[in-house]
Amino acid sequence: MEELGHWINGKRVAGTSGRFADVYNPATGEVQAKVALASKEELDSAIADAAEAQKAWGATNPQRRARVMMKLVSLLNRDMDKLAEALSREHGKTFPDAKGDVQRGLEVIEFCIGAPQMLKGEFTDSAGPGIDMYSMRQPLGVVAGITPFNFPAMIPLWKMGPALSSGNAMILKPSERDPSVPLMLAELCQEAGLPDGVLQVVNGDKEAVDGILDSEVIQAVGFVGSTPIAQYIYERAAATGKRAQCFGGAKNHMIIMPDADLDQAADALVGAGYGAAGERCMAISVAVPVGEETADRLIEKLVPRIEKLKVGPYTAGDDVDYGPVVTAAAKANIERLVQSGVDQGAELVVDGRGFSLQGYEDGFFVGPHLFDRVTPDMDIYKTEIFGPVLSTVRAGSYEEAIGLALSHEYGNGTAIFTRDGDTARDFANRINIGMVGINVPIPVPLAYHTFGGWKKSGFGDLNQHGPDGFRFYTRTKTITSRWPSGIKEGGEFNFKAMD
Repeated sequence: MEELGHWINGKRVAGTSGRFADVYNPATGEVQAKVALASKEELDSAIADAAEAQKAWGATNPQRRARVMMKLVSLLNRDMDKLAEALSREHGKTFPDAKGDVQRGLEVIEFCIGAPQMLKGEFTDSAGPGIDMYSMRQPLGVVAGITPFNFPAMIPLWKMGPALSSGNAMILKPSERDPSVPLMLAELCQEAGLPDGVLQVVNGDKEAVDGILDSEVIQAVGFVGSTPIAQYIYERAAATGKRAQCFGGAKNHMIIMPDADLDQAADALVGAGYGAAGERCMAISVAVPVGEETADRLIEKLVPRIEKLKVGPYTAGDDVDYGPVVTAAAKANIERLVQSGVDQGAELVVDGRGFSLQGYEDGFFVGPHLFDRVTPDMDIYKTEIFGPVLSTVRAGSYEEAIGLALSHEYGNGTAIFTRDGDTARDFANRINIGMVGINVPIPVPLAYHTFGGWKKSGFGDLNQHGPDGFRFYTRTKTITSRWPSGIKEGGEFNFKAMD
């Protein structure tokens, strides 16, 4: 069986801790590889080597660092299918969805080609008599990225791009559930010209996470995952003086107004709710139709669309709508929450319980579910399910609908479908959520804007990618200079007369 180790100082190395985690094929339920789990000693050695490599990399001018990003874009395009296939095999995503995972990461690397512009400082001439003042943006040193299973290409690239192009070295601790793609990305970085040791990929579990948080060398930590872990990492990093940006869970609402195009809204809900088997922090998991007539018509349009969804392994073709969830434990948790919805009185309009795929009976497949008449006190409303489950909460008015999103503890993304510009503007201005879509179901910003949630979906002051990515991975130094006057006049060879 294949054993996956780490990427240290420009090459793949075997783990030495003797501890491993199983890497599954989610479609079959079979263990297809084992990944090494680093000890604190292995991690500390990788950090020390990264700190040494960072000195020369940080002194490299931004334009040369940007050329590495430029080459990396070319290599990511070249190996797109290879990366997507490895991603699908370990995560379970459909092949087109896996390519999208790589593509959205690649777009951030494209943005990082502009690092020289993003790293420019400021200058004030003659701030005082003979005084000039200027600022410069400098790398932090060694930083860390702790990334999740659901986007094993995109989020590592979101972290790596701004961090590396800003002149930092990075310790990347990817999810141990699907570790192959991050290792492949490290190989591509080396091929693109990144010096050995500047990017270290250390596979591990909580021991590695705590080692990162305890390290005195690491200056900043970027994390994406569940809210409890995001809060834990944020608090512990802040306690040791580290900069931290930690993104957690979500419960994204989509409000459907009576004037909305319901066919468009239904299509959007199906794609946003069931794509990637719902394992996305930007998935729409709550539909909020306004008015009973809107709700009835929406459910009528949703049911046939959901019942036609094709669930299967990525090898079954590009017409598969979504694949398995990542582990047996994830499947069991989704099924438990679905049953809680039934027990607590929600109406299960599309029942995906007992779904089984011939030839893949041991895979981690979950059928699509649609609930109607969900209420805010139910577990399926309060909890992030992270599965192919859409809950419908009927609202009597716009104010009631927006109140649901305003009062929920999560604030990652939201959307409204309406033809009325005034309603859309009011929604965008009042909502306390980080990313907002207007007739757009998954409002993930493009690479040159920033990505981040509010409330319990995000901890820290700066977001991912866009200008905030460069602000997070650099610190500003301000210099005030004054030079004595008169030197430029040269020497005098005669006595100067008294004035």
